[in-house]
Amino acid sequence: MKDRPGIRDTVEWLRGRGYYEGQIAHKQVVRGQSAETADLAVSAPLSSALQQQGITSLYSHQANAIEAVQSESNVVVATPTASGKTLTYVVPGIERAIENAGKTLYIAPYRALINDQADTFEAFDDELGFGASVDIGVQTGKTSRSARREIRQTQPDILLTTIDQLHLSLLPYAHGKNHWRWLFQQLDTVVIDEVHMYRGVFGSHASLIFRRLNRLCDYYDSSPQYICCSATIGNPVEHAATVTGRQESTFELVDDDGSASGDRHWLFWNPPLKQDTDEDQSIPDPAVSSVGTVRAGHDEHPPEKIAGAIDTEPSSTTATQSETSESSDSPDEIALPSHQEVVGGERRSHHVESVRLFCDLVTRGYQTLVFTAARQGTEQYVDWADRMLRDRGQHDLADSTHAYHAALNTDRRLELEEELRSGDARGVWSTNALELGIDLGTLDVVLLDGYPGTSMSTFQRAGRAGRGEDSCLVVLVGADDPLDQYTIRDPDELFEGGAEQAAVNPSNDSIRPDHVVCAASDHFLSPRDEVYFGADLPDIVTEAEVNDRLRRVESGDRIQWRATNSDVQWNTNIRAIDDREIDLIDRNRDEKLASLEFGAAVRDAHPDAIYRHQKQTYQVVELDLESDRALLESTSTAAYTRALREKSITIEDTYESSSAETHEMTVQATLGEFTVEDTVTGYLRYSDPSDDTPQECEFEEPLESQSIKTTGLFITVPDDVEAMIVDQAESQEEYLSALHAIEHALISLFPMEVLCDRGDIGGLSTPSHGQTSGGTVFIHDGHPGGAGLTRQAFEQLDDLLEKTLTLLQDCGCQDGCPSCIHSPHCGNANRSLNKQLAIQLLEELQ
Repeated sequence: MKDRPGIRDTVEWLRGRGYYEGQIAHKQVVRGQSAETADLAVSAPLSSALQQQGITSLYSHQANAIEAVQSESNVVVATPTASGKTLTYVVPGIERAIENAGKTLYIAPYRALINDQADTFEAFDDELGFGASVDIGVQTGKTSRSARREIRQTQPDILLTTIDQLHLSLLPYAHGKNHWRWLFQQLDTVVIDEVHMYRGVFGSHASLIFRRLNRLCDYYDSSPQYICCSATIGNPVEHAATVTGRQESTFELVDDDGSASGDRHWLFWNPPLKQDTDEDQSIPDPAVSSVGTVRAGHDEHPPEKIAGAIDTEPSSTTATQSETSESSDSPDEIALPSHQEVVGGERRSHHVESVRLFCDLVTRGYQTLVFTAARQGTEQYVDWADRMLRDRGQHDLADSTHAYHAALNTDRRLELEEELRSGDARGVWSTNALELGIDLGTLDVVLLDGYPGTSMSTFQRAGRAGRGEDSCLVVLVGADDPLDQYTIRDPDELFEGGAEQAAVNPSNDSIRPDHVVCAASDHFLSPRDEVYFGADLPDIVTEAEVNDRLRRVESGDRIQWRATNSDVQWNTNIRAIDDREIDLIDRNRDEKLASLEFGAAVRDAHPDAIYRHQKQTYQVVELDLESDRALLESTSTAAYTRALREKSITIEDTYESSSAETHEMTVQATLGEFTVEDTVTGYLRYSDPSDDTPQECEFEEPLESQSIKTTGLFITVPDDVEAMIVDQAESQEEYLSALHAIEHALISLFPMEVLCDRGDIGGLSTPSHGQTSGGTVFIHDGHPGGAGLTRQAFEQLDDLLEKTLTLLQDCGCQDGCPSCIHSPHCGNANRSLNKQLAIQLLEELQ
């Protein structure tokens, strides 16, 4: 154990802090386990390398995974963070290199993982005995041209690269003496690290890239095995098979963790309800004089930056506490509570709570890692923490707290990672950039500044603390958000509810044609390629020919197609789907500030919008969509704006329907294809963060609409239920308000069933629609072509509706609040919401 106070003592110490007002809503100890090991025969050189690194035996799941690889199965390893998944592909990769049995291609979603894993491979190579050696190559976007040429010439045994480089630099150059033909001819093993990250639109792109890889390997008569490493998700085999384009039956799942772990102490920390006197009030640190304060203002998330992608996403009384006694080791006494009775209403900033907890914990000697949502947030909250620690006289601790995010340069990120491993960094605020498999050593505390959105991410981040058998502390600080508050109120949903399903859609018709053309650039396309791209490949090819993207080439009796543009891969952006961008220009300095995707620009940079950038406030004086430019002028104001939007949905096709009989009535849900049109019609101007009567401004002409074709589902209300609800409502508008509230709550809980961000989902509610009967709630993917999210949720809609009703019933507010039905992504600024009618309607639909 490290030289620091015990966790139980620290929890009681936190209760005694001056700012504590009953914030601990739940606490629980998840018991650790001893290691379960297994023997595995490896070659003498590799055995020597393992012993040199202090590894005398393997965890049982490591041995099981390696044996599955040796038996030539595709493998999915789905065990927790820090369980040692790395060895499941390092050992086979090095063994095969030593035996000259084929090449290994390691693929990661981000460059930082490549650097970390390259160090691991090279460390083993350095320790190989008996004169054995392995050639290791690394190619990322930062690799120089000369280094790339050297890689192709030396033909390393193990090549580490990103999915982006596979798309841009390997597949397009599969042929030719000095290119990558040697790799595809000899490829024996493909490692996909963090396969759960390949989901949504990005995952759909990746799944098509792997189909292009399979196609080239088949052409060169190689058939590599896939080793996929994943966080704990609900469908690891199905997901890995969909991403790789292989059959589920070819995969073997390894998910029984044999690694050692210590006790993990969980605290659910809920900020107190905000009182009228809280507005813009400085919250002093109770350990110092009133000079040392952290401001509880609203500018950490300006509403204009939160405005969603589509209409709705793309008193001193405190909560009744249901706590576990930490002084007892009895499993019966750490049982999870039932739903708590929680008073609804707006809560104080969770960021303020997290900063104070962070300062308390590092002062107690705990090395602490905080996960927060935004890059700017990491910088801002580290600054708050720095000032608070210095006010306490803890200058050395202030010097050893830092921010970590993807915008830092590589050298700085590597420096911080090493300082975390060595213990020199006592506290770090990070985005999800440290959620992935980078080795950070042993940490004492993980602080979650807001629920990460999914149980998968929650446990991934929590797993960063407590390496080995040391106990650790995880604190989840709940935001004023329906998903956060649902989780705070119902801990068993997190601990016992099971992991979410990952969704990916390789049939996305908005991106599949691009990858078909990319494939034709990689290597001649033929009718036989239906096996990779679907039975409707002829239709895609015909359209691409009409648009002069493919040209037909006849060779004897064979029909083939070639891409007309050799740079098609560079024109296919796998990280985004909206290629149109609007440049934001500082008009006075004639300087480009940033670029926004078109959809974000018309929401956040519309005429007269207040826009914040790098701590500077601007007003948009002109939005020129013909030249795709917005002109901004700096200003000094506390005001902010929020776009108002109108949305329409057209049902283009229906795929599947599900109905349930309830109270002799039929409730029907339908999955289908929609055209969604979203138009910004005006905006609300708030004079300051406390303004609750904003000025409504309407444009003379609505801005250019954004239209997408996507996948979604809709739920129709039976006539009898509708008549009953309308009879209780004062007007048809109130009935719409009930549907609107259900739409918001459904979307807010969507990530509990499907791995996604709430902003990936959009919705619309209407009392009447020309293509449905009666009141209808639409939920849809927020990306063109669909990302497979609503398709996945359709299979779990009963559970989602049940959770939605529980959310509304358990929140103690009367009329709705940010903890239940308010949405930061609402295109109508959370107007027209009726919580009580929504509860009645959901009870009938149940």
